[in-house]
Amino acid sequence: MGITERRQRQKDEVRTSIINAARTLVLEEGWQSLSIRRIAEAIEYSVPVIYDHFENKDAILTEFTMTGYDMLAKSLKQAKSQSDQPCQQLDAMANAYWNFAFENKEYYQLMFGLGMPNCESARSIPGLAEFGELLITSIKEVIASSPNQDKDPFLKYHTFWSVLHGLVSINMMHKTTTHGNMNELILKDAISSFIKALKE
Repeated sequence: MGITERRQRQKDEVRTSIINAARTLVLEEGWQSLSIRRIAEAIEYSVPVIYDHFENKDAILTEFTMTGYDMLAKSLKQAKSQSDQPCQQLDAMANAYWNFAFENKEYYQLMFGLGMPNCESARSIPGLAEFGELLITSIKEVIASSPNQDKDPFLKYHTFWSVLHGLVSINMMHKTTTHGNMNELILKDAISSFIKALKE
């Protein structure tokens, strides 16, 4: 291995250490605990070393955001592949979205808690673009088979996403307001109502 390759490998290893240290801090103490200084202390490097790899803390957060959207897109893609019926696909993807949110709370809170990405930024996040495409294609298929084909699929996509995000947010903020499987029943009721209206 040449000098250039060795240096690149070392650089990659330090970058990985930074990300791993940041993830550990977040899992243990939340996003508010994340700072360049604390990451440097965790990996036993100086602060300037962190800045050699990331311009600032926002750049590290962006890295996690992109990873989160990629994870979400993969979850929805797997859920959608379980059926070739668009209504069942939407139902499966809604459940996958819900499960992702509560199994990966730290990622979800970062992805959506700091402001929903606009259309321009969405194009620069592959996972978010794939997430949108997975939902929109199924919505379009349901509309195509409905008596009223004048429905706006992009409007319905944003409605579907708003319902999911709203339900997740309510439950993340108020963990003890519902009991047993009530959360899942509310999700099922909301999504089934959405799909029923989409088919009409």
